[in-house]
Amino acid sequence: MKQLALVAALAACLAAPAQAFNLNSVLSAGTDLVKSATLSDGEVKAMASDASKSMDKQNKVAAAGSAYGTRLNKIVKGLGNEDGLQLNFKVYQSKEVNAFAMADGTVRVYSGLLDKMTDDEVRYVIGHEIGHVKLGHTKKAIQVAYAASAARKAAAGSGNNIAASLSESELGDFAEQIVHAQFSQSQESDADAYAVEFLKRHNYNLQGAPAALRKLAALFGNEGSVLASHPAPGDRADKVEKLIK
Repeated sequence: MKQLALVAALAACLAAPAQAFNLNSVLSAGTDLVKSATLSDGEVKAMASDASKSMDKQNKVAAAGSAYGTRLNKIVKGLGNEDGLQLNFKVYQSKEVNAFAMADGTVRVYSGLLDKMTDDEVRYVIGHEIGHVKLGHTKKAIQVAYAASAARKAAAGSGNNIAASLSESELGDFAEQIVHAQFSQSQESDADAYAVEFLKRHNYNLQGAPAALRKLAALFGNEGSVLASHPAPGDRADKVEKLIK
């Protein structure tokens, strides 16, 4: 596998117009391409931590004592640990209807989501996003993002200045790729099932799950929101109602 990755990296450079290229950078890229498929849970957590710090810098974080901060604290009161994952919560002041969780326990909720949803609906969304972490979906997203950053290193090693400039902002791009990762239909269904069990474990209102999904379907259909762009929220609401029954 390592040989194939190195050959691919070298071939990409040798196929380009003749110019000087950085062999060390190319070899490093080949190693990274291999490593992306074998990242340990510890490495994934460390990378998620760096990515979440980058996202916190890119976004306006609501103060803990603000209206948004106070409401989120009320919604997640007593929710410091979920299935062994130590959680930390913040609100991003943005009209985007979104939320995400990362492998280091980061949970970020956008104010646009808080504006549109009830407390029970927000709890379902949080459970769903944590589900993506606990079920390994976000780890796969990190692997994909990491492989993409390695590909940029290979291009940078060939002397491509544009790729080299992209690699300087790699962390920001990496964080964006993770936060806006698209999951498969089966992954969404599994995260929905996790969210229902999450609501049960914490004695939250189970009806928050189908209500949130139907609200997303009514507000956006399959466009206009990262959450609503997940496969068919209306159909998922039907499945969630069956799970609850």
